[in-house]
Amino acid sequence: MLLHSLKVFLAVANEKSFSRAAEKLLRTQPAVSLAVQRLETELNEKLIDRSAKDLLLTDAGRIVLEYARRFQNLESDLQNGLAELRDNSSGRLIVGANESTSLYLLQHISKYRRLYPKVRVQVRRSLSSRIPAQLIDGDLELGVISYDPEDERLLSHIIYTDHLSFVVSPQHRFAGREEVSISELDMETFVAHNVMSPYRDTVLREFQRSRVPLNMDVEMPTVETIRKMVQRNEGVAFLPKMCVEQEVEQGTLREVRVKELHVERNIRLVYPARRALSHAAKAFLEVVQSA
Repeated sequence: MLLHSLKVFLAVANEKSFSRAAEKLLRTQPAVSLAVQRLETELNEKLIDRSAKDLLLTDAGRIVLEYARRFQNLESDLQNGLAELRDNSSGRLIVGANESTSLYLLQHISKYRRLYPKVRVQVRRSLSSRIPAQLIDGDLELGVISYDPEDERLLSHIIYTDHLSFVVSPQHRFAGREEVSISELDMETFVAHNVMSPYRDTVLREFQRSRVPLNMDVEMPTVETIRKMVQRNEGVAFLPKMCVEQEVEQGTLREVRVKELHVERNIRLVYPARRALSHAAKAFLEVVQSA
């Protein structure tokens, strides 16, 4: 099987268009179509449903797509390995993290960059729930998550211990309080993150246990938008302390303790247990473990 045909098929599947794939590959559309046809002939399977209006993969096409991505990752690993052979300080480091956990990487990346300035560092935005699978599949070498993956195929190292912070606007009725009871929150509008997490579940369970309604009438896609809504006194929120530390120090947000609710967050650097790490990833792991 020609790797070139798999690359062409991967481009077509990612772009969902023969013409856009051709532009990306700097090839003509007929050449791209011919490469996909040759791959179908070699596999004796139809990979694309050409009767549909939009480009759709067949069941066989979805399987081939998964393996094409693995080949792409292997090729990247090969290129990275050869670069490191030529120069031990070069290569590429890719770490998967979501919006909030990426903040915990900043001090480690700064130190790493001072030690290995030739290494290209990329923090790839990923859903926290998907990072363990991406590590196992080889799509990532390192990942940062805020929970224990509980998988023997993965190892983890705690890089930071944080907690969920209950924050309100300086104009809010609780702004002058140091502590409130969970029973006082029954009338509050909570601005929630629309990504599920174990900590969201923990907060929900505690409100249910206390028989206090949790009014999540507003959901936002990012921590930044949640902060802005709370600052405008459009609601209150539970956010990681690291994500609001500067705003609390500057007085644009107020942190108030909830007496019955203290949720610690252990931020973990996670990596495969049975697969050798690249030199760049090993070096980063050493930097983190020495902090």
